[in-house]
Amino acid sequence: MKSKFQNIFKNGLGQLTIPIVAICILVIFNLFRDPSFFSIGIAHNNDGNMVLTGNLISIINAASELAVLAMGMTLVTAACGGQDISVGAAAAIAGSAFVKVLKTPNSISGVTVILAFLVACLVAMIFASFNGTLVAFFKIQPMIATLILYTCGRSIAYWINGGATPTVESPIIKAIGSFIPGIPIPTPVLIVIAVAVIFKLVFHFTSLELFTQSVGINGSAARLNGINSTFIKLLSFIILGICVAVAGVIGVSRLGLINHETLLLDVEMDAILAVAIGGNNLGGGKFKISGSIIGAYVIHMLTITLYAMKVSSTDVKAYKAIVIILLVVIGSPVIKSKFTSLMTKIKNSKQDKVAVKGAR
Repeated sequence: MKSKFQNIFKNGLGQLTIPIVAICILVIFNLFRDPSFFSIGIAHNNDGNMVLTGNLISIINAASELAVLAMGMTLVTAACGGQDISVGAAAAIAGSAFVKVLKTPNSISGVTVILAFLVACLVAMIFASFNGTLVAFFKIQPMIATLILYTCGRSIAYWINGGATPTVESPIIKAIGSFIPGIPIPTPVLIVIAVAVIFKLVFHFTSLELFTQSVGINGSAARLNGINSTFIKLLSFIILGICVAVAGVIGVSRLGLINHETLLLDVEMDAILAVAIGGNNLGGGKFKISGSIIGAYVIHMLTITLYAMKVSSTDVKAYKAIVIILLVVIGSPVIKSKFTSLMTKIKNSKQDKVAVKGAR
């Protein structure tokens, strides 16, 4: 039994300890504070469709864009040992391109939406490739390389639609941002599940996960073993670009318009924190996509909890920062090594006591 328990931790559950513990603490705290906090109800929305309601639904729905971005950010972090701080600006660019295509025809059809999404993905991948080229080929630290797009990205989004904030009114767009008629689960949640499944399938049928971790741990050693570390780093940025496009489309669909100044504003820091809270090493190497997804939900559950406690919006960021600092510090390599050392000493002490008793 003990060996099975140790194998589970060796296989990666230990990496999820921090996010799982954080979720459990928030759940227990909210249950004590308000037993009905996680109650789920069924109501009719403005279109007359039956949908699920409640704080839990609000949390997993509101965290959808962040969860998608956190998945892509995890790959970049693992491969490059750094983070992309331009994902919010890039999402604004992708969202602007999405709206630009939708506004071209007189009516918005399913084919138009698919074409607009593909264009948004292409545009996001181009800008992600620019970031990836700076990191992979020119060896620029990721945070510095992506600072360029972080600075000018929202201006590019502004130019795409000529400075306007056009609206997109369509049942299809509304369904993407809210609910598909007949399905009570928010569509953004279904999109997160679809993206997570795609990542799982890619990791299962290819060696991308292994190659990414190898490059992040030791790029030189990976190169000696025949892994093209430059390509893996570039590919991680391109995949993040697709995630950025998905998040941008969800954000636009929620609002029914593109606002280049506010779309996913400041989401970069939350995405990095989701990766960190998920137990992933921000210096690169071994990673778990599932940890980053849980980290995204931790951040939004904390936000909803603070609002439910009547904390003002100006104070929410400060409280979030305190809690997140604690979580990140607890999950840091220093604390982990000290905890491991302490557990080893306790184990050895018990073995010594057993040996002494046996000698007697």
